[in-house]
Amino acid sequence: MTEQKEEEKILGGFSLTMITVSLVIGMGIFRTASDAALASASPAVFFSAWILGGIVAIFGGLTFAEIGARRPVTGAYYRIFADCYHPSVAFALNAVIILANAGALAGIALIGSDYLLAGLSSFMDTNPAWKTWIAGTSIIVFFGVNLLGLRMSSNTLNVLMLLKLLMLALIISGIFIAEGAEQTQVSTATTPGTVEFLKSLGLALVAVCFTYGGYQHTINFGGEVKKAGRMVPLSIAAGMTLVIVLYLGANYSYYHLIGFENLKQADGIASRVGEAIFGPAGRIVFALLLFVAAQSYVNIMLMTNPRILEAMATDPLFRKWFQSGSGSGNRQLYFFTFLTLVVLFFAGTFDRIMGFVMVLDSMGMAMGAATLFYYRKRSDQYEGFRMRAYPWPTIIFILAYVYIVVSISADQTQLALTGFLVFGCLAGLYLLLQKKSQSEVRP
Repeated sequence: MTEQKEEEKILGGFSLTMITVSLVIGMGIFRTASDAALASASPAVFFSAWILGGIVAIFGGLTFAEIGARRPVTGAYYRIFADCYHPSVAFALNAVIILANAGALAGIALIGSDYLLAGLSSFMDTNPAWKTWIAGTSIIVFFGVNLLGLRMSSNTLNVLMLLKLLMLALIISGIFIAEGAEQTQVSTATTPGTVEFLKSLGLALVAVCFTYGGYQHTINFGGEVKKAGRMVPLSIAAGMTLVIVLYLGANYSYYHLIGFENLKQADGIASRVGEAIFGPAGRIVFALLLFVAAQSYVNIMLMTNPRILEAMATDPLFRKWFQSGSGSGNRQLYFFTFLTLVVLFFAGTFDRIMGFVMVLDSMGMAMGAATLFYYRKRSDQYEGFRMRAYPWPTIIFILAYVYIVVSISADQTQLALTGFLVFGCLAGLYLLLQKKSQSEVRP
C-alpha cells in the first residue's frame, strides 16, 4: 500500500483531536454510569472506578501515542501486531478487535435508538421492536457518508462531536444550577471489605473501561495526518485530557442530581438529568439531541475500522479480500458495515454486547500496549515522542486490562471462554489458510 505524501495528507491536529475524543466518547457515558453504579458496592467504589479508569486511560493514551509516533501509517493498529507477533496471533488479535468494534458500534447505535424512542414516546406510541431497525438505519446512513470520502466524514464528525460536547457541558452544568437529590447514606455495616471492594471495583471497571476505550484506534490515521510524528501524540494527549475532565464531571452530576441508589436503576440517565435541569421539556429535548449525538460514534467507527482491514491487505493471504483500488477503502467499508449489522441483529441487547466486547477488546489492548517494549528495544535511533517514566505506565496499563479479563472470567465464565475460543479458532484459521496458500504455490 502506497503511503501518502505530506502535501496530500488531509488531517490536522484539531481534526485528529476530535477523532480521538469521538473514538472515546460514544454514548457509553450516557448509559454505562448506571452499569458501573450497579456493579459498585458503594459510592466510593463507583468514583474509584472512574478515577482509576481515567488514570489507566492516560497511561494507555501515552503508550499508544508513542506507538503511533513510531509507526505513523494508515491502519497502524494492524501493523503493530504484524510487526511484533506471529502472523497467526496478529491476524487473530485484529480479527477479534474488528469483531469487538462491530459490537461496540452496534451497542452504541442501540443506545442512540433508546433515546430517540424515549423522546418520541411523548408524542406517539412507540414499539420497542423499532430500536434495532432504527440503529440499523443510522449505520446505513453513515455508511453512505463514508462512501463520499475522508474529508466528508471528518467534517461531519466535527459537527456531531461538538454537539455531543455541548450535551456533556449541559449535563455538568446541572451541578451548579439544579437542586441535588437526597443521597442514601451507606451504613458502616454495609461498607464493603477489602475483598468485596476489589471484586466490585473489577466489575465496575468493565463498564468504565468500555466507556474510556477507543483512543488506541487514533493511530490508524497516522498515514493521513500532517506532521504525524508530532501531531499523533499531541492529539491523543489533548483528546484524553478533555475526555477525563468531562467524564468525571458528568458522573458527579449524575450522582448529584439523581442519587447513587437511583442511578443504579436509571433508564436514560442523561435525559433524566435534562429533566432535572430544565423540567419535562428538557427530558424530551435531551433524548432527541442524544440520538443525534450518538451518530458521531457511528460515523467514527465506520471511518477507522476499514483502515485496519486495508492494512490487513498487506498480508498476501488477505490481499484479494481487503485490498481496494480506491483510497477510501470501499471494499473494507462494505465488509465492516455488513459485520456490524449482523452483530446488531443477532446480539440484540447492549449488556450482552458490552460483556463480549470487553473480553476481546481487553486482550487486544494489553497485547497492543506490549508492542511498545519491542519498538523501544529495536529503535534506539528514534528521536520522536517518548513518554516519561517508561515502562511503568505501560506495565500498569497492561495489568489493569488483565484485571478486567480476570473479573469478567470470574463473573461471566462462559462469556470469557467464548472469547478465548473465538481467538483460538481465528489463529487456527490463519494457519490453515497459510498452509493452503503454501501448497498452492508449490510446483
